[in-house]
Amino acid sequence: MPANFRSLLDKLREAGELLDIQKPVDIRHIATLVDKADKALLFHNVAGYEMPVLSGLTNSRNRIALAMGCEFDACESLVRRGLSEPVEPEFIEGGAHREIFREGGDVDLFHLPVPLFSIFDGGPMITAGVTLAQDPEFGLNAGTYRFQVKEKNLTGIDIVTPNNLRRYAERALAENRPLPISINIGTHPIELIASLYKAPIGTNEMGIAGGIRGEAVRLAPCKSVDVPCIADSEIVLEAEILPTGWTKPEGRFGEFTRLMGGLHWNPHVRIKAVSMRKDAIYYGLHMPWENIWISAPIYEAALRRILKEAGIQVRAINVTPGGCCHWHAVIGIRKQAGDGKNAIMAALSVADMKHVVIVDENIDVFDGMDVEWAIATCVQADRDVIVIPDARSKPLDPSLEPLVDRVPTTAKCGIDATIPENVPSERYHRISYAYADQVKLADYLGEDERGSALEEAEADIAALAEFIRETIEKEPLYFAELAEKFSSESFQSVSRALGDLHLRGEIWQDAEGRHCLAGSPFAAAPPKGKDE
Repeated sequence: MPANFRSLLDKLREAGELLDIQKPVDIRHIATLVDKADKALLFHNVAGYEMPVLSGLTNSRNRIALAMGCEFDACESLVRRGLSEPVEPEFIEGGAHREIFREGGDVDLFHLPVPLFSIFDGGPMITAGVTLAQDPEFGLNAGTYRFQVKEKNLTGIDIVTPNNLRRYAERALAENRPLPISINIGTHPIELIASLYKAPIGTNEMGIAGGIRGEAVRLAPCKSVDVPCIADSEIVLEAEILPTGWTKPEGRFGEFTRLMGGLHWNPHVRIKAVSMRKDAIYYGLHMPWENIWISAPIYEAALRRILKEAGIQVRAINVTPGGCCHWHAVIGIRKQAGDGKNAIMAALSVADMKHVVIVDENIDVFDGMDVEWAIATCVQADRDVIVIPDARSKPLDPSLEPLVDRVPTTAKCGIDATIPENVPSERYHRISYAYADQVKLADYLGEDERGSALEEAEADIAALAEFIRETIEKEPLYFAELAEKFSSESFQSVSRALGDLHLRGEIWQDAEGRHCLAGSPFAAAPPKGKDE
């Protein structure tokens, strides 16, 4: 049987990533308790409700990795597999263990323990509802949306941003008909991740989920609406987006931006039926980090895909949490001439990507200081900072002027922080300490039992100078390389021998600072106009 929500909870318990809270808890306290915790929390005794509440399931790299069955760094490759090798869903009869079914007047959303997350929220919000919709032309679509609970059988749905479900709803609205949907709560995170991927219209995201899993997602028919549901969901709301248009107020709500969104105008949703397990667990996706972290593998997969199409050799990608895993990426590449700029243009075409920094492969994209160093030492603003105006944007960007009658646009920015072409490579030789891979500080701590320093043996300086002369006649060498090559002699002796060669005017340096013989083909020429 495929991995499901319940089996994942067992896995998290075994890994010490889930705490079972048995003491009574006020539902109004859940959000702040999850924010203070470093583990997922399962509240078994929510005052006034019969159903447990889980939250914090995907708000850490480790828990996402456990859900995906791999190291976090490999999650992106599984998403890419889902994109390139989708496995279409399997349709079965009936749901998995959903013994309770309520329809029509028996539907009461207020029985569900839907938490309030932020003090500015417009009301209780269903946040983890993987939503399936069917279109006659484009087929099955999956996405995850928030639903503000308004009445016992009525919610809003936040589809103010242009996306495929909004197109389905607009087509239904034009025909003055409701759009059937299923809202699936308590699914495995793989279905959640796939549903968040911004796939081209006509793509079945449940096929992507199957590709990530390596096996088909099980879908089952709903009873009251003509659309399938995810068979292994804890709770399924069978519903219709009503043809009200974008006319009903909804929100505010905390967004992935780590800020409060504004009041939105959205359609209403009528809940026609509810089915659930008799021991169902309600999953409240905690904003913002549960939304932020699961976005990272999605955006990384999209970036790798488009950069590969652009012919860029990518070495590492960090879709940064500081950029809410939506807007910022640092990308390390193996560069050929012009690749820095090409990588910027390709990366900024990905969905909501707003700012990208391109660095060389020797820069650690996960080390902010290393990235800042690359920007500081490689970038000329007039040459390496590219600004693209009037690109498609998300309305959630708080830096944009509020618009109500059209989709906003944004300026996108790319920084090429790779080593510039036609700049001598020796300018970017980082400080590197001799014997760093051999010497350990621990070996020199404590008392020296011998009580005196080692005496250096005297050397024949003239003979050593001649050996050094013969060596650098063949190839230029740095001082450290000479000291290593003649390590049988003392450091002072090597220094004196080089000094002897310099005194006789026989030693010089090449363009990178390595020692060579004066007048040899390796010797660097003084700048023009300078006295020799």
